[in-house]
Amino acid sequence: MTEILYGRHPVREALRTGRPLNKILVARGLGGAAVQEIRNLALTRGVPVQTVDRQALDRLAGGGVHQGFLAFAAPKEYVTLDDILEKANAPPLLLVLDHITDPRNLGAILRTAAAAGVDGVVIPTRRAAGITGEAAKAAAGAIEHLPVARVTNISRTLRHLKELGFWIVGADPEASQLLWEAALTGPIAIVIGGEDTGLSRVVQKECDCLVRIPMTERTASLNASVAAALFLYEVVRQRRQADA
Repeated sequence: MTEILYGRHPVREALRTGRPLNKILVARGLGGAAVQEIRNLALTRGVPVQTVDRQALDRLAGGGVHQGFLAFAAPKEYVTLDDILEKANAPPLLLVLDHITDPRNLGAILRTAAAAGVDGVVIPTRRAAGITGEAAKAAAGAIEHLPVARVTNISRTLRHLKELGFWIVGADPEASQLLWEAALTGPIAIVIGGEDTGLSRVVQKECDCLVRIPMTERTASLNASVAAALFLYEVVRQRRQADA
């Protein structure tokens, strides 16, 4: 099975991290440092590079913004939760996504998670976006640096994490507690719900606390990727303050 990656950053980061690539396509007439960098990386990795008309890239990318670069890649390998925990920093920080269905939202969340130093992301196997070319483009290459685990049951996974000493913090716009009122310096799993549905009832029950981001009456909710960014960087802020 082959996955199509498109965009300069996804293709470059796949080359840098050693993800198996069958071939790279570059738009005819495209030049500059970005093209040379990818050609040099491909030469080092032994990946053939072919020049094609931009229209061919348009078709293969399915209308996605490819920036003149496309690669045929092996599918992104998911890891297990145990793999993430084994390599996690202390205190660990996990991000759990409860049925995010938009691949662009997923990609944006993964990009932020990588920037914030998250140890790993957990997503469900069903009724949720996976790591596709569209998600990879939105992540701008970050998926190559961030372990992602797929699990069959989010609530059961949260229960397991609690047994391991994690504090489970869920995002809920109806919660009474504000985000910055929660203590986020220990082992934390942040749980973000789907774009339209939020956290499911069964997932809410597994959270140790539910917190909200304060908003004016003019805004009913935030995009899931924005909410994830605010939650993750509040963890970063509190931890840096505690270490100061």
